[in-house]
Amino acid sequence: MAELDIDTRAAQLGIDWSQVNLDSVKLPPGENFGIESDDEGVYHDDQLEFDTGFGNIIVVDNLPVVPKTKFEKLENVLKKIYSQLGVIKERGLWMPVDPNTGTTLGYCFIEFNTPQEAQNAKEKTHGYKLDKSHIFAVNMFDDFDRLMNVKEEWEAPQTKPYVPGENLQKWLTDEKARDQLVTRSGPDTEVLWNDARQKNTELVHKRSYWTESYVQWSPLGTYLVTLHKQGAAVWGGADTFTRLMRYQHNMVKLVDFSPGEKYLVTYHSQEPSNPRDASKVEIKVFDVRTGRMMRDFKGSADEFSIGGPGGVAGASWPVFRWAGGKDDKYFAKLSKNTISVYETETFGLIDKKSIKVDNVVDICWSPTDSILSLFVPEQGGGNQPAKVALVQIPSKVELRQKNLFSVSDCKMYWQSSGEYLAVKVDRYTKTKKSTYSGFELFRIKERDIPIEVLELDNKNDKIIAFAWEPKGHRFAVIHGDQPRPDVSFYTMKTTQHGGRVTKLGTLKAKQANALFWSPTGKYIILAGLKNFNGQLEFFNVDELETMATTEHFMATDVEWDPTGRYVATAVTSVHEMENGFTIWSFNGKLLYRNLKDHFFQLAWRPRPPSFLSPEKEEEIAKNLKKYSKKYELEDQDVSLLLSEQDREKRKALKEEWEKWVKQWKSLQEEEKLARQNLRDGEISDEEEEEDEAKEVKEVEFEDVIDVTEEVVQE
Repeated sequence: MAELDIDTRAAQLGIDWSQVNLDSVKLPPGENFGIESDDEGVYHDDQLEFDTGFGNIIVVDNLPVVPKTKFEKLENVLKKIYSQLGVIKERGLWMPVDPNTGTTLGYCFIEFNTPQEAQNAKEKTHGYKLDKSHIFAVNMFDDFDRLMNVKEEWEAPQTKPYVPGENLQKWLTDEKARDQLVTRSGPDTEVLWNDARQKNTELVHKRSYWTESYVQWSPLGTYLVTLHKQGAAVWGGADTFTRLMRYQHNMVKLVDFSPGEKYLVTYHSQEPSNPRDASKVEIKVFDVRTGRMMRDFKGSADEFSIGGPGGVAGASWPVFRWAGGKDDKYFAKLSKNTISVYETETFGLIDKKSIKVDNVVDICWSPTDSILSLFVPEQGGGNQPAKVALVQIPSKVELRQKNLFSVSDCKMYWQSSGEYLAVKVDRYTKTKKSTYSGFELFRIKERDIPIEVLELDNKNDKIIAFAWEPKGHRFAVIHGDQPRPDVSFYTMKTTQHGGRVTKLGTLKAKQANALFWSPTGKYIILAGLKNFNGQLEFFNVDELETMATTEHFMATDVEWDPTGRYVATAVTSVHEMENGFTIWSFNGKLLYRNLKDHFFQLAWRPRPPSFLSPEKEEEIAKNLKKYSKKYELEDQDVSLLLSEQDREKRKALKEEWEKWVKQWKSLQEEEKLARQNLRDGEISDEEEEEDEAKEVKEVEFEDVIDVTEEVVQE
């Protein structure tokens, strides 16, 4: 039938098969004809480890050996057990039979719809006790397939010569002190230098189809992680971006790093065969440098959906919250009535048990210390008040607790240095028909952790946004009614009021719904995103004055660079027009734009913390002119270069224009005689005027330049 179809098609195309020498047709070698897929480009040297084609089949051993009369009964028992763990394909259960005796051989093969179901069945039933004499031994069929291919004779592994790796912090030594950013647009991922003095970007590394969903920098900027069907991979370097390690986790959807970059958490969820069941979630924790999986967690999405902003398939993300600091010693998971805190030395629970807290709905770590804050809403119809508590880890000692009444919701905000915790509390009015908001401010570093209550001047104002000043003692609040809310600034330190929180000032009727502090503090951007179409106000909090008011129409993202010198605003592909990003100076000066179709993502490469002490940083800030002198000459050279480039550009445009004019004049002269013949030898009025103008060689004229009256005294 296929041959007939080919012959028919050949006749339609006018091809004579008798004249075609099929032996002369040479195809590229290999099953894929030399066309490498995106994933093979990443994992070409590890492909055999991932999939041999039978990942959805398990082998169940240690079954009863039964005659043909009991064959169907045993088969029904196995189907009853394994159909609860996944969908068995039609004719997907096969028990081999001894041809001589007619009895089973004591094992069977079961084929599921998906490899995930097969893996789950293996884990759930390995060691299952059918009766005293028959304990299941379950393995993946792939394991047998791989072991059967092991060579009979042992071969000593070849010792590879040591090749020193690239310095992964080399990008920090850039002579121009530039920062890198990664962008994704269409199929392309680009790592770029932000060369603000040249008012452009400089390409560092570009690759198409580098990731299947998104990319993410590690917290200290050492690694760039990409996501693929087989798992995640990390890349590093200043410009080469070679693959450093890969982490096997099929169909990975999300990743998260520990603060010190020691561990990588990967997440995958699988839709159930029965729509009424919850999604299956698998989370793995890897050692970043060795690629070793330290622990995995599995369950339904409901088990991982408590707390947090929500995420994929109903589970919250990140599922695990890491304790502050770079030692990556503890991480916690929130479950129903339970807080599970793990330590990374053994990846087990601290004291081998979780913390029981009835009705807990949110947890949050201090960014610098092993202190966990938690929120418990009201219980018993309001008979038990809500509470916010601080718990020291690993001792699990409660450091401070605050009971709260008539609470509808709470949000916790840690200051980046771990000195303060702000808790936004939404309370019901007496009628319980509306709510109003205030703040409970914890002074973590002070004795007994004192708490202050802050209410806005108009406590009925809706709080739209809140943000701490990084490494500082101030915070900003957007409050009031849209579309013109107010923005107020407060400080936790004032000389007049000692340790009391004090308002610094309020800006009235601003088009803002988001706050973006500079990483170094002092400056903040009041941004109007979404409905406000990209309104931007660059504000100096020290002087309480606006430095610039501008707009990036339809902006969806605002990102400060890690040094606080530059700001990127972006329009991603949620909008169909004006996709790309714009770079601004810290005080709101537009430096350059970079338009890109189908723009998805922008992220600055983070910098690790400075080794300088706070005192040394303050000393440098006070004597900045002394340190900046050596860069002034470079800036002057760059300015001269840019001016020269502008002059060259204008000169090239002028020369192009003059060349164009000359060509048209030459063409007009060439066609002059032809035009005159078409008019029976008569010249046009315009040409006659031109000829007369040529005959006038010189014209003298007088003009009055100035008139001055002067009184002459006799």
